[in-house]
Amino acid sequence: MDTSNPDLLVKTRFLVISDTHGARCLPGNNRLIDPVDVAIHCGDLTEESKLAEFRATLELMKTIQASLKLVIAGNHDWTLDTPMFKKKIAEIAPPVDMELVRREYGDFGEAQRILQASAKNEDDDESGIVFMDEGTRTFTLSNGASLTLFASPCTPSADDWGFQYDARGGHQWDIGSDVDVVPQHLPWVVDIELPRAARDAAA
Repeated sequence: MDTSNPDLLVKTRFLVISDTHGARCLPGNNRLIDPVDVAIHCGDLTEESKLAEFRATLELMKTIQASLKLVIAGNHDWTLDTPMFKKKIAEIAPPVDMELVRREYGDFGEAQRILQASAKNEDDDESGIVFMDEGTRTFTLSNGASLTLFASPCTPSADDWGFQYDARGGHQWDIGSDVDVVPQHLPWVVDIELPRAARDAAA
């Protein structure tokens, strides 16, 4: 972000939430009254990665007044991580009731399709909700600001959750110098600023 010319900067209000785990409203049943320019949900949209929980989170996001609403996955949202989804099914003790799996968790890619379809509302107008995989995107906001984000759902762990990487091996963060905001599920401090012993303990 170029801040060399203050006259080109645009005041932009953000709301950042995470770990709502399928809740349909903000904590305390509080509805955000004042609008913001950008609302970001930084993962753990669900508790058990069930389709009903993804739909509940989208209902929560619709209650927020923001021209741009971004959602990224967290480790609890493992059905969005297809290799992990397949691994979990393979580990179920037989017999596997695939009809029950589909009813609760959907087919491979179904949760992604629900989130991607949320960019449109019932009247086929833009709802402002955007699901981001890992990567960089630039948006032009309604206040005229240009916003470039690098988003990532990845977290360091050896557990069977979604979007995990080995903390000892690290992860490639392809963050360009033009990026303004880096929403991710795990705070950066855990991966970058702590000593290795602390990072290992956090993982």
